[in-house]
Amino acid sequence: MLRSNGKYGHLIHNAGCSCANLALQQRSHYLSDYSRRNFLRGIGSVAAVGLMPMAGHAQTAIDPSRILFRRAKVFDGKSETLQAGVQVLVEGQKIVAIDKANNPPPDGTTVVDCADGVLMPGMIDAHWHTIYAAVPLQVLLAGDPGIIFAASTAEAERTLMRGFTTVRDLGGPVFTFKQAIDTGLIPGPRIFPAGAMITTSGGHGDLRMPSEIPAREGQLSLSEMMGSAAIVDDVGELKRRVREQLLQGASQVKLVGGGGVSSPRAPLDMTTFSEAEIRAAVDVARDWNTYVTVHAYASNTVQRAIAGGAACVEHAHLMDENTARTFADKSVWLSTQPFLSMDDTGSQTGVGAERAARLFLGTPKIYGYAKKFGIKTAWGSDVLFSPALTSRQNNMLTHLSNWYTNAEALRMATSGNADLLALSNLRTPYAGALGVIQKDALADILVWDGNPLDDFKLVEDPQRNLKVIVKDGRIFKNTL
Repeated sequence: MLRSNGKYGHLIHNAGCSCANLALQQRSHYLSDYSRRNFLRGIGSVAAVGLMPMAGHAQTAIDPSRILFRRAKVFDGKSETLQAGVQVLVEGQKIVAIDKANNPPPDGTTVVDCADGVLMPGMIDAHWHTIYAAVPLQVLLAGDPGIIFAASTAEAERTLMRGFTTVRDLGGPVFTFKQAIDTGLIPGPRIFPAGAMITTSGGHGDLRMPSEIPAREGQLSLSEMMGSAAIVDDVGELKRRVREQLLQGASQVKLVGGGGVSSPRAPLDMTTFSEAEIRAAVDVARDWNTYVTVHAYASNTVQRAIAGGAACVEHAHLMDENTARTFADKSVWLSTQPFLSMDDTGSQTGVGAERAARLFLGTPKIYGYAKKFGIKTAWGSDVLFSPALTSRQNNMLTHLSNWYTNAEALRMATSGNADLLALSNLRTPYAGALGVIQKDALADILVWDGNPLDDFKLVEDPQRNLKVIVKDGRIFKNTL
């Protein structure tokens, strides 16, 4: 996980930092009056009711019973080429017909003339943090749920307007926020939520302030109270926390297997959970008919995650070739990010900058391994704590052109990522196929002015080039 502000390391190290301690005091006082459940219910209400989007970004969603797209060149999410002269009919939430006929539309149909623009499935980001992507670190430290969820509400709308109709959320108190989007109270992408990141003490997800250490019996830390993390150090507590995320509606479970870039007390080479502990979490997830994904960078951390039965590993930028081969041998998913420079990670300083530089060196290697061994690879952006960085989500996707054809990259961000989402099995939040244009698929549809299979760079400017956005059969943007 990468964050945009290298000052975080300074705040953690400096026990006397007045900003951090004041924030802790304010939040501790606030949370002493409410249970964690009431806290989450309250901030969910802020997101769902008090922060309805302002005009000027997404259009108010139009919810016709039928939409007919005419004169489209279709990228179906799987093919290498386009189908020209196609029309696509949407009824309700699903695609019901795809053909080359030009019959009169049924009564009451909204007709969209694509004028030979490229119609494709909505894009999927496999590693996103809905609540924290656009919240500056200093705002998060202040701990006011109103401003946190105001920023998250605005960013959810912007994410959808960039063409991302689905995200896999891998850490944050997102359950009630997801409900607000699903019920139409706020615009945003579909969310496959993990809930709190589950970590050991000292792992990348352990964001405790110095004044919260040592842990006090029966007292949760600030990040645990907010639902951002769950800190566990024995198997029984680990199983309990996994079950709690699933109870709240998690579609997958995320374990933090090692250190991170911007967590200065958790170096990249460290490993947290034992193989037996990972397997215990995997067993619980399987009992719930879903899977575990593990945050890991170093080879030994990745190897332990795979040996423990994880179905997916996040990042893995520092793994060696033998470890990469294990992904293919065990049919494990690699969900990673094409980090190339500080433009992709924001302002890192000190140890954070040093670790980010190691990732930049590792990025070409992991994509080389992925292609060499045929690893099942998902794309995600993993942006945190910066509204400036979130706007680069599309640029992060076009970075894939360094290793893949345009069609391969778009396939990864559509049907490929949808195959990863399918690991949620019976815990999937949405009934229907995603990431494809086919009969009976969910109606998440984009129309581009131009052909991204020829010019991938046009994806970087969705405000200008993305003409139509439909999610769940509802039109959120139509400038044709």
